[in-house]
Amino acid sequence: MGLLDSVIGAALGQGGQGEGGSQAALLQAVLAMLAGGQQGGAGGGLGDLIARFQQGGLGDVMSSWVGAGQNLPVSPDQLGGVLGDDLLGQLTRSTGLSGGDLLGQLAQVLPQVVNHVTPGGEMPQPGGLDIGSVLGQLLGR
Repeated sequence: MGLLDSVIGAALGQGGQGEGGSQAALLQAVLAMLAGGQQGGAGGGLGDLIARFQQGGLGDVMSSWVGAGQNLPVSPDQLGGVLGDDLLGQLTRSTGLSGGDLLGQLAQVLPQVVNHVTPGGEMPQPGGLDIGSVLGQLLGR
């Protein structure tokens, strides 16, 4: 899984300090974004993210993440265009990462996390994405 493995490993090994803390914060911010307005997340949830990708001409990329099979890649520039300045600002503040670092890491982590929270291509029920539970699953706790 690449970067997601390193984020999870850092979260397990460093417990919130240094680069590992930034990576753990990234994972938490991604899950909060996917949860949307529930649980204090930034953005409008997974449905909003899917709509942003469709409006940005990247619906096929998002569909690959939600569906079974290979995840299509997304570039940091494409991701920046889809997410927009407001959401990116929220994510940089919550993670402590610079914009470039955030987009680079997010381009690696987001497809894997979306894939994880949509097993078998099924969207979570409204209010059904429990950040703590998903973090626990990803961290093997």
